[in-house]
Amino acid sequence: MIRIRIALTAESPGMTDTAPRTIVIDTDPGQDDAVAILLALASPELDVAGITTVAGNVPLPHTTANAIRILDLAERADIAVHVGADRPLVARAPVTGAHVHGPTGLDGSDLPAPSRAPASTDALGFLARTLRERDPGSVTLVVLGPMTNSANLFTRAPDAFSRIRDIVWMGGACFEGGNITPSAEFNVYVDPEAADIVLRAGIPLTMVPLDVTHQCLTTPARLRRFAELGNRAGQVVAGMLGFSERFDLAKYGGSGAPLHDPCTIAWLLRPDLFTGRECHVGIECAGTFTRGATCVDYWHVTDRPPNVFYLRNADTDGFYDLLAERIARLP
Repeated sequence: MIRIRIALTAESPGMTDTAPRTIVIDTDPGQDDAVAILLALASPELDVAGITTVAGNVPLPHTTANAIRILDLAERADIAVHVGADRPLVARAPVTGAHVHGPTGLDGSDLPAPSRAPASTDALGFLARTLRERDPGSVTLVVLGPMTNSANLFTRAPDAFSRIRDIVWMGGACFEGGNITPSAEFNVYVDPEAADIVLRAGIPLTMVPLDVTHQCLTTPARLRRFAELGNRAGQVVAGMLGFSERFDLAKYGGSGAPLHDPCTIAWLLRPDLFTGRECHVGIECAGTFTRGATCVDYWHVTDRPPNVFYLRNADTDGFYDLLAERIARLP
């Protein structure tokens, strides 16, 4: 059964509580994933209980190494990284975003090799254990890549999956069209079957689609702002985003490239920066031209019950103010 979710506001539970909100970040870094992780680590409102990795922007060995490299940059040896799925649920030719992010996934960052090995190669076990050991409804799962790990958790440990408070996912598109095919957003396209499973699972879910992230452009002035923060993290963010934006600028034109994944963390910190609505979203898994598309009933033209809160607009100046203020707190 689908559980209808009420949109969060700045006064919603978890936003004004004194205790930090516990999150697990599931990610495939990627420059924008890296910035999202840094934003979470710089925010005392959030307690990052761990990071799980998945193949996506680049293959799994790189996404895992990159997650540790970002933790090293933030000097957070206390947070463990657990290795997740190296392929989608249904076998097919691999899809990566190396044409955007570079072969390592963090090209432009000049970060050293990771200082440590991942804590485990069992992301599913870590997720299940974390959810079972904590109070039901106390852990938010922030998904920055394909939904493969989340779908595996649902199918292999449904009791643990049911204890998730909510999921915040950077994925999908409606009004903007696709960014890997004409109709599909990358994170969905890599593993549409996984996305379909999770969107039908009944857990409250916020989608942060291209419709929002394509508003949050890394203009030259914003990149300079990061570079001039006076810390290493600011320089790394400017370098990474300056590298990855070259592809999007050539593709889309305009004054800057979209910044995707940090919008998930910003939503948790400042939901007042975003607007959206409850609606039904379905995943196209088999279309000849539309595989990986998200069918968003934003205008409620069907009787399908809502299964997501779908973000539509963002206060982009407020978003970048928040991001710069928090990145400035890091080493």
